[in-house]
Amino acid sequence: MVDRATGALTEKQRYEFNKLQKRLRRLVGEAIADYGMIADGDRVMVCLSGGKDSYTLLDVLLGLRLNAPVQFDIIAVNLDQKQPGFPAHILPEYLSGRGIPHHVIEQDTYSVVKRVVPEGKTTCGLCSRLRRGLLYRYAAEHGITKIALGHHRDDILETFFLNLFYGGTLKAMPPKLLSDDRRHIVIRPLAYCREKDIEAYARIKAFPIIPCNLCGSQENLQRKVMKEMLRSWEKQFPGRLETIFTALQNVAPTQLADRKLFDFLGLDQARGDMRAVQDTDVSAGLEVLSR
Repeated sequence: MVDRATGALTEKQRYEFNKLQKRLRRLVGEAIADYGMIADGDRVMVCLSGGKDSYTLLDVLLGLRLNAPVQFDIIAVNLDQKQPGFPAHILPEYLSGRGIPHHVIEQDTYSVVKRVVPEGKTTCGLCSRLRRGLLYRYAAEHGITKIALGHHRDDILETFFLNLFYGGTLKAMPPKLLSDDRRHIVIRPLAYCREKDIEAYARIKAFPIIPCNLCGSQENLQRKVMKEMLRSWEKQFPGRLETIFTALQNVAPTQLADRKLFDFLGLDQARGDMRAVQDTDVSAGLEVLSR
């Protein structure tokens, strides 16, 4: 089938797009392999919001599945939160047109969020918790083995700095996560992908993007501040973001200060045990030499 969006490109543009597509597929494939995200027989639920990230995730996974060494099913699931003016027809029409199995969960979380969260306060926390609960329930009821989210490398770094600057914790979004109730595996196959690559891919593919009016109207979100900070670093210091992400994969617990993560109180005893072992070794060595 000819892709009408990419088919209209010039030869040079097609060449650049092919490079971009290969890069995204390679990075997604590497992330899946590195973290064991998808196994043979998995039923993967791609959470499709209508944004560029989840569209790209779905598209790349469908492409990779054609030559994957394992067999797995993909179902796209969207949560219709009943936001005023939400174009409910767009996603079903797009997915049906591509022959992609899909389901729409209809639940009015919008009214709940607007009622509970005071005007001017960030709605993201409550909104995400409600979404997560509904998606987990659907996954449990339909034999879903992996829940795929569209978070990319920049999302992970933004979350890291949000927690660092405002939460007082060193944590981000793991590429693979076991839910608190230990019933669901959440995966983020775009974990190695840059947002600007995803933006370019979605623009060329002409995905029917649906904006989020619930949280997108909150212009002063701290996450947007983090996004601008990272973008300025990328311009000023090329390669810095890659280095920071690599650091998240090379954690040295003994060089931090978390007493729950490392037994600092036991170091004195460990030193004493080591001295005892060394003294025993020296004594044994001297005994051998004296024979």
